[in-house]
Amino acid sequence: MSDEIAVVITTDVDVVSARQRGRELAAKVGFSRGDQTVIAAAISEIARNILTYARKGEVRMSIRNDGDRSAVLVVATDSGPGIADIPTAMRDGHSTSGGLGLGLGGAQVLMDEFEIKSEPGRGTTVTMCKWHRRV
Repeated sequence: MSDEIAVVITTDVDVVSARQRGRELAAKVGFSRGDQTVIAAAISEIARNILTYARKGEVRMSIRNDGDRSAVLVVATDSGPGIADIPTAMRDGHSTSGGLGLGLGGAQVLMDEFEIKSEPGRGTTVTMCKWHRRV
């Protein structure tokens, strides 16, 4: 398996695929099964948001190394409607689709680093990573 993976998100099957590929990448880095599940859950939340709000996008995943640690880096992009009010969108329980409102905020809590950039009418990019210290 390559250290860089791209999954185009257009269906529920793609969300599952992105989740599984992220889990595989996390295993390659050396994350525990529990942390693999955490990373997969964060990827799933972001990919599900792409499908729900933009209908199409892409999740790119790769391994990053920095000294004695490695990370799974995830960059999710879409050309959807964008997010007008990011702080409100990040609040637990906020949803414009009738869901539970756990997507963005939930993913942020699960990962070590999280950044979101969005421009209404142009799309959204979420960048997140989880670090693992090599022994």
